[in-house]
Amino acid sequence: MISPQAVVDPSVKIGNNVKIYPFAYIEKDVVIGDNCIIYPYVSIMEGTTIGAYNYVHQNTVLGAFPQDFDFKGEKTELVIGDHNIIRENVVINRATHKGHKTIIGNYNVLMEGVHISHGTIVGNDCVLGYGTKVAGNCEIHDHAILSSNVIANPRVRIGKGAVVQSGCRFSKDIPPYIVASHNPICYDGINSTILSRLEIDEKVQKHIANAYRLIFHGMTSTFDATQQVKEQVQSSPQIQDIIDFVNSSSLGIICK
Repeated sequence: MISPQAVVDPSVKIGNNVKIYPFAYIEKDVVIGDNCIIYPYVSIMEGTTIGAYNYVHQNTVLGAFPQDFDFKGEKTELVIGDHNIIRENVVINRATHKGHKTIIGNYNVLMEGVHISHGTIVGNDCVLGYGTKVAGNCEIHDHAILSSNVIANPRVRIGKGAVVQSGCRFSKDIPPYIVASHNPICYDGINSTILSRLEIDEKVQKHIANAYRLIFHGMTSTFDATQQVKEQVQSSPQIQDIIDFVNSSSLGIICK
């Protein structure tokens, strides 16, 4: 199922039932898992590993050199999991330094024009909307949604189940289960839609809202606010996610 008009290095490891359309370009040291579709004009560069059931659309570049002045040509990787939809004109850079990886998990949707930079880690079941740009060494946790034309600056983290509304740009961490909107970006309530989809009980959702009321609207430091959450809000895995995320933030979290 490989078009004779595609350029595929003989060393490329290709799984079963893979379809590679004309004018695709695939370099050496690439692995493509079972049941993938590589559409025309896709470029897959050295150091890229792709799992099974991935659809990679036109003009996408996977494993591009990092756009990082620290890159010295070292052997680095891009690793993509299974069941991802990667739409047109997406660019994903491999990592900067030897032994490091850019990682995309499973069941993600990257819409047209998304750019994911060196060393970034994307979890599972995430959506990145049209034209969204993610700088180097970021973390996007499971079930997160970045709407269209979002700009995530270097080293930020987006917590599990968070939504970033269209056009936002940010340089601090976005905690789990919230909606972030406006510029300057700020907390805009909990993401009840994703919490319901994850089958989180309404009582727990109220606890999450109470936790964020203490964190974002309390007249105290973030550390003290998380201590108040421990003392005043009934514990659950989701509440512990919030406490752990906020307390481990090196950049600080977005504003109230």
